[in-house]
Amino acid sequence: MFRFSVPVFWQKCVLVLLLAAFFVPAPSFAAAGKEGILLVAFGTSVPEARPAMDAVSASFREAFPGSPVVWAYTSQIIRKKLAAEGRPVGSISEGLNRLAKDGAKTVRVQSLHMMAGEEFAALERAVLVYLQKHPGRFAAVYLGRPMLESRADAEELAGAIFAETAPLRADGAALVLMGHGQEHGRGDLVFEGVRSVLQSKDQNVFLATVEGARTLDELLAELAGAGAKKAVLAPLMLVAGDHARNDMAGDEEDSWTSRLTAAGLSVRSHLKGLGEMAGARAILVRHARESTDDLTREPRKP
Repeated sequence: MFRFSVPVFWQKCVLVLLLAAFFVPAPSFAAAGKEGILLVAFGTSVPEARPAMDAVSASFREAFPGSPVVWAYTSQIIRKKLAAEGRPVGSISEGLNRLAKDGAKTVRVQSLHMMAGEEFAALERAVLVYLQKHPGRFAAVYLGRPMLESRADAEELAGAIFAETAPLRADGAALVLMGHGQEHGRGDLVFEGVRSVLQSKDQNVFLATVEGARTLDELLAELAGAGAKKAVLAPLMLVAGDHARNDMAGDEEDSWTSRLTAAGLSVRSHLKGLGEMAGARAILVRHARESTDDLTREPRKP
């Protein structure tokens, strides 16, 4: 019987190819560059705030094409309210579970908070607790910093705000920005830094907070000292939610609009959150891209 004999050289070649194919690891999502994005905010149930959220989603989908973009709200009260209305938004752990189910191996968690206050600290703790409970679930989890971290951030945001409000201030009106702030003072120095940057570019810009150290009474004194007669009020917040629509622009006697009007100013409100401004969204996208803070890794030793 005729037998076909394969030379030893070719036998070895075939063996090498088979071994190479066997030991090559299957491509992972991380190796392919696919990432999951988790956008984390305090949350809002105000329907009018939706455009800001939608615009942020669109910016991240454009910046990270092909990556799933998932939202998480840190406020349990708001999550319950939205769920009852048939508009559920999950918690941080639920968002991470969803990304894991989608097959993401690398996750970028982007804070949508204004600064690293109590809410941001709670966000970081929640992610770390999740990773402790689910070791190895993700190859990397990068934490993106809040909107205002540096002078460059403040200057970039100032440019976006000035461009947005310039048409409303053509008559020389002062610009009054409402920040949230925190009762215990965490974030006060960040607000002071942002205020300094804003006023270095335009002395007719003023800033106060709902809960922080820089109060509405101080703001009224500053406006009086500057001889302001007209003012445009705008939120220094991601969305024009409850604070903007009630505490700032509401009809109640203690709203900012009512207090400034009682002080003799002509007042207009600009109910548009920072999330609706392309320049502000660009800061958040940049922070997500630039983050090297992998929460799955031990901190580097000094």
